[in-house]
Amino acid sequence: MATLVATSAERVSDVLRELILNDTFAPGARLAEMELADQLGVSRTPIREALRQLAAEGWVELPPNRGARVATWSVAELESVFDVRCTLEPRLTAMATEKAGAADLAELDDLAIRMVAVGSPGPDQDLDALIPLNTAFHQKLVELADAPAFAAALAGAVRTPLVTRNFHAYDDASMRRSLAHHVEIVAAMRAGDPQWATAVMTAHLHNARAVALRTA
Repeated sequence: MATLVATSAERVSDVLRELILNDTFAPGARLAEMELADQLGVSRTPIREALRQLAAEGWVELPPNRGARVATWSVAELESVFDVRCTLEPRLTAMATEKAGAADLAELDDLAIRMVAVGSPGPDQDLDALIPLNTAFHQKLVELADAPAFAAALAGAVRTPLVTRNFHAYDDASMRRSLAHHVEIVAAMRAGDPQWATAVMTAHLHNARAVALRTA
């Protein structure tokens, strides 16, 4: 029975996450267990478990005695997140540039090329495929930098729901810039130029910041 509940909760989590992404449930919207159970045709138990999981991931807020709501981020919170990222990620990218070997560059290049293939605006764009590739690219840079204190501070600022929602908010021009930045970061690293890599990562984050603040 526990396995059946877990499987059902995972399915409900996937459905609710998609409904939040497509703004069926907008930021701040109330998520009533009974209503969701009726809509999705399940009992309240998997709904409750799914909401807990989504709260742990940052998609949902569970304030005491007030019921579940879709997570929201104020402009001030978004600005603070990008302040941290703009401070740490360019430095980590510079460190990664100095340590990357041929195999590392090949891996990053492959990720950048695949991101262009699946993320470029048009009828074949696949954001569900793009997001994990983007995560892998940025995580590879952090791994190469080998700076645990910086990595821990960055992990506290980077929130998966925020990154995911942001990708769904990109206009065509912003998306093309973002994809091109990944390719150029690899070029800078291959040239062994940490200043170039730092500059591109900084531009990359400011592009993402502009999208987030525009749609806040």
